[in-house]
Amino acid sequence: MNVALAYNVKPESDAFTEDLPPIHSDNFTQTESVIETYAEWDTWETINALKVAIEVFHNVTLIEADNNAFEKFKLSKPDIVFNIAEGFNNLNRESQIPAMLDMLNIPYTGSDSLTLGICLDKARTKEILSYYKIPNANFILIDKFNPLSNHSIEFPSIVKPVSEGSSKGIFNSSLVRNYEELNAEVKRVIAEYNQPAIIEEFLPGNEFTVALIGNGDKTEILPIVEIKYENFPDNVEHLYSYEAKWILDTKDNVFDVFECPAAIDMNLEKQIKDAALRTYKVLRCKDWSRIDIRLDNNGVPNVIEINPLPGIMPDPNENSSFPKAARVAGINYNEMIQRVLFEACKRHNLV
Repeated sequence: MNVALAYNVKPESDAFTEDLPPIHSDNFTQTESVIETYAEWDTWETINALKVAIEVFHNVTLIEADNNAFEKFKLSKPDIVFNIAEGFNNLNRESQIPAMLDMLNIPYTGSDSLTLGICLDKARTKEILSYYKIPNANFILIDKFNPLSNHSIEFPSIVKPVSEGSSKGIFNSSLVRNYEELNAEVKRVIAEYNQPAIIEEFLPGNEFTVALIGNGDKTEILPIVEIKYENFPDNVEHLYSYEAKWILDTKDNVFDVFECPAAIDMNLEKQIKDAALRTYKVLRCKDWSRIDIRLDNNGVPNVIEINPLPGIMPDPNENSSFPKAARVAGINYNEMIQRVLFEACKRHNLV
């Protein structure tokens, strides 16, 4: 088959960022803020690894998810698109490429534009989960900043941008314990990310992430990954924050905080897998996703994030949870990518 790989690549020079508005933050220098802007995009290392994996059986064309993407898809007419594009601009950015492909009637891997848009919006996601009685932390949404002196969420609580991924906007300071800290964080999020802030009850228990591949009753749940917060430095909050994910956790710095498979009892494993699979189905995820789960005060698994475009860094020395879970399941990187593509092809009746 002719497969197009739709992607966004992290910029490698200042030329890509000249026109960006400045981002002012106490957490970052201007250069670091620009890096955070592109945190969800992939490196050439990941894009090339994907290309190699697909090329084992198919022809591959790279199509960058920029302003020219629609015409490139229209002219190239691929049999299917392997979509890892995160998009850019506005809160429906992850939906941009799937919406184009739907208009052109071109099949693609992964979830559709509706699911991607909902999953990026943490508040809409939580509303759906709550309707289906899937546990998640209590929350409120703040569209416009006014100092808060009373709200329904108990301290400690966590403040996040409502529509970001890759831990963007989540720092040590995001975990707040009083109204002074809360107001400072809500004001920062609204100002810096130009979107509402979501305030959630902080879940104090262990955190896990669950990778899933497939559709319907054939969906496979890969071995559960646990984040071992007891291995975090003493001055870092027990959050998988931007600092933890992108500053502490690098190729040059050993950050051994992941355990796969998670050393948990069978009852908890079943509860976590059940919550992940129910979430996958009610949000109508397709082909693959990664779902983050954390235990509440009573040890009940609560869903905290859905990642229908999961990170898939190919280097085993990097902490990329989906490939890590696949390797533990005996699936190498190329096989993992081929499996996702095959699931999409089956769904689109291409095989």
